[in-house]
Parts: sequence; C-alpha cells; structure tokens
Amino acid sequence: MSLRVFAIVAHPDDIEFNMAGTLLLLKQAGCEIHYMNIANGSCGSMQHNAQETARIRLEESKAAAEFLGATFHAPLCNDLEIFYNHDLLTKLSSFMRDVSPDILLTHATNDYMEDHNNAGRLAVSASFTRGMPNYPVDPPRAAVNHDITVYHAQPHGNRDMLGNLHLPNLYVSIDSVIDNKTEALSKHVSQKHWLDQSQGMDAYLEDMKEISKECGSLSKVYTYAEGWTRHSHIGFCDSGSDPLSELSAPNIQESK
Repeated sequence: MSLRVFAIVAHPDDIEFNMAGTLLLLKQAGCEIHYMNIANGSCGSMQHNAQETARIRLEESKAAAEFLGATFHAPLCNDLEIFYNHDLLTKLSSFMRDVSPDILLTHATNDYMEDHNNAGRLAVSASFTRGMPNYPVDPPRAAVNHDITVYHAQPHGNRDMLGNLHLPNLYVSIDSVIDNKTEALSKHVSQKHWLDQSQGMDAYLEDMKEISKECGSLSKVYTYAEGWTRHSHIGFCDSGSDPLSELSAPNIQESK
C-alpha cells in the first residue's frame, strides 16, 4: 500500500509556495497525497468582499489540488481566525484520523505571520491526538494507532519572524518539477493583484522561484530546492523514521 501524505497549511497558495515541489516528487514516488488549507482565503482581495473572495479562492485551490493529483479537503475558518484553540483542534483532529497519514507536511512555527505559526501548531497537535480515544473530535471518528512523521517547511522567504535566515535539516531538489510547481501556483490567479498591492510581491510566480532558488543555493548542490525540518519523533513515530528522505532519494541532501 502506498504511503499517505497530508499537507496542511494556513491559506490557499501556501502549499504551492512552500511544498508543492516535494508533493509532486512524492506523488511520482507512488504516494497518496492530501491537500488542506485551514483558512479559506477570505481576506485575500482588494476587489471582492470576503464571501466572494473565499468562493474564488476555493475554486483556485481545488484547481491546484487537481493539478497536483491531490485529494482536496475543505477549509475550516476565515483568514486570521486560525487560533490555537480547542474548537479548531477538534475539527482538524477529525480530518487527521480520517486521512491517517504516514507523513505530515506543514508550516514552520517561526514564520512571519501567526496564521502560519498556528496552522503548524494545530497540525502537529492534531497528529499527536490521533491515537487518543479519550480526546473528542468533531465530527467523531475513532482513534488511529498509526505512526506519522512530521516535517516543517521553511518559513516564507527562508527567514524567521525576525528576519533571520533559517536553515533546514533537509533539502529536497525540485529542479525536475520547478515548472510544474510554478504551474500549480499559477492556478491562484486572484492572488497576483492582492500580493502586488498588499505585500509588494510583484510577479509572485518569480518571487516563489527566487525563494526556491535561494534554498537551492543554501544546499550547495541544487538549483531549486525546498527545505524541511523533521519534528521530534516522540509521540509520533520511531526515532529513526525519515520517509521523506527515503522517498525523495536521490533528490535529497542533509544539511551540513
């Protein structure tokens, strides 16, 4: 049976910016991949109201997930409502039990904005509660005793919330899939205008490629790369479990 991979992030286009290359390689390796944005992208427009923006971004996310060959899971809340609280954790934990992934890919917890950090924390805790029958989830699902290895992506722009360069434990070469990663990001058509105006990210497709190129440079091996840091194994998997390295070989390099 193929391994299941669950990518859980904050907003529409976060998967494409941070981890779509790795997902494409894992799909090529035979993995079943799952795709989830916790928030619906409702704040990501200068032109449309929140309801219309969420509708547009939902369709864009579905198109990106289809392009990646991933199973799409619907968001749970509005933008800037990703708080580390019981309500969201019970809902996300229910998804985690339903998918029962072998690998979790999620945000770093030292990123520039709190939605990203809280999404990463919620994803880790949802993984931790997967096997606790006394922890109630919404909707109810039985606990699963299934090992999961958790990996954190690079913070946006390869810098932490204070602007310091963040070095990962692992570099995955995405040289062979950079064009497909760019195509996946381009499905989020509405974001070009928003990011140009709100965050100064002119030509956001090129911005993604420059971030990936810098990560490749940090690896000292690859042209384009995505960086990963493995979460502690305690409560999740065996101490030596590292399926991302095994599945991504020979496209992976440990940090020196």
